[in-house]
Amino acid sequence: MNPLAEQAADLLDDVAEDSTPLHGGDLSEIVRVRLASGRAVVAKSGGTARAEAAMLRAIADSGAPAPAVLAVSDMLLVMSDLGRETGLSQAWHPLGEAVARLHAKTGTQYGWHEDHAFGSVGIPNAPLDDWPTFWAERRLLPSVPALSPGLARELEQLAGRLSERLPAAPRPALLHGDLWTGNVMAAEGAVTGLIDPACYYGDAEVDLAMLCLFGRPAPEFWDGYGPVEPGLEERRPIYTLWPALVHLRLFGGGYAGLVERLIREAQ
Repeated sequence: MNPLAEQAADLLDDVAEDSTPLHGGDLSEIVRVRLASGRAVVAKSGGTARAEAAMLRAIADSGAPAPAVLAVSDMLLVMSDLGRETGLSQAWHPLGEAVARLHAKTGTQYGWHEDHAFGSVGIPNAPLDDWPTFWAERRLLPSVPALSPGLARELEQLAGRLSERLPAAPRPALLHGDLWTGNVMAAEGAVTGLIDPACYYGDAEVDLAMLCLFGRPAPEFWDGYGPVEPGLEERRPIYTLWPALVHLRLFGGGYAGLVERLIREAQ
């Protein structure tokens, strides 16, 4: 029996009868566990388990769909099983509505009450009142040491001009923080859950930009989400640059070209 499945069962005072590995294990191990009590749960390992549990609860509190947190320890998160993903082809409009509900929840500053991480890449979240400063200091500039000297200079120059490119005080919306299609569970034309969050409060366009990094939402998404601020397309490269930098730091030079293109588009 998978040790992770046994640990999850112990947290629930149950017995694991079977387990199946799930996709998404680049940064953590994830398994579906069938318990002796008859139910199925999903267990995810990692040192950010308690932080992710708090984020999933925040998403659920906003009215957006998220898996229920069933148990959590320092290194293990146990969630309700949302079933097998069937794709977003029939659920783009519900996704737009779900993201709009998420973004309707607001904070008082930009950031989060604690730092987070994507694997070995830290995500500093100390709150700030000025959004361009937050995006420069908490998102872009920490990646400077990972870049070539030329690209590092370009990134620093861009960060220094963000006050001219980004709104100073957009509404601090609750963000999923890693909103790409692989982190959306959907079935039978409905969104069943937003998973693997990296939540904080910030400009809602951050999530919208992330959805466009490796593809584009169908028009129905925008119908469900509602109106967006003018200039979204011009700001998108600035916001997609951060996840591109994270991919470069996690997975290597194959993402260098994407980072270089986005830095130059964002100028």
